[in-house]
Amino acid sequence: MVANNESGKGEMNEGRTSSDTSFSKAQDEIIAEIEARIATWTFLPIDNGESIQVLRYEHGQQYQPHVDFFDDKCNQQFGGHRVATVLMYLSNVEKGGETVFPNSELKLSQPKDNTWSECAKTGYAVKPKKGDALLFFSLHVNATTDTRSLHQSCPVIKGKKWSATKWIHVGDYEKAQEDLNDKVIC
Repeated sequence: MVANNESGKGEMNEGRTSSDTSFSKAQDEIIAEIEARIATWTFLPIDNGESIQVLRYEHGQQYQPHVDFFDDKCNQQFGGHRVATVLMYLSNVEKGGETVFPNSELKLSQPKDNTWSECAKTGYAVKPKKGDALLFFSLHVNATTDTRSLHQSCPVIKGKKWSATKWIHVGDYEKAQEDLNDKVIC
């Protein structure tokens, strides 16, 4: 599911072919601890975050190039832009499944051998490794959107990829949800 720019509601998207599920915030002690660690690591409040989303990518599945900030006013009603993304790798992938940043200024500085997928060779890339987490920002320090945050989950070539995503907004995401709960939006 991805956020629709017109309605703000979650919908299926052909650009992302993985399966997903979400955990409610502080659903149990483990989720609460993960959220607390993310808040400590990012210096961003727990209340600014969306629920953790777990994704499974099987052979050939991917998420095409996209940004995590919003191009519309509708989604920005929920705590503003997504300022940061924490991507947690829950499994190793035998081949493929890298997270690649095609607009990164560092894309030419990273040597890549035949262990990288062709997709990963298009930009600065991170191989999924169980237990690792990747933090990146979608906004500049002046709060303008950063197109260098364009990223993609490369197709899985061999194995499966499991990951968990935590999106963090500029403002209080939970309060915005409550405030808009009974109102017609967008």
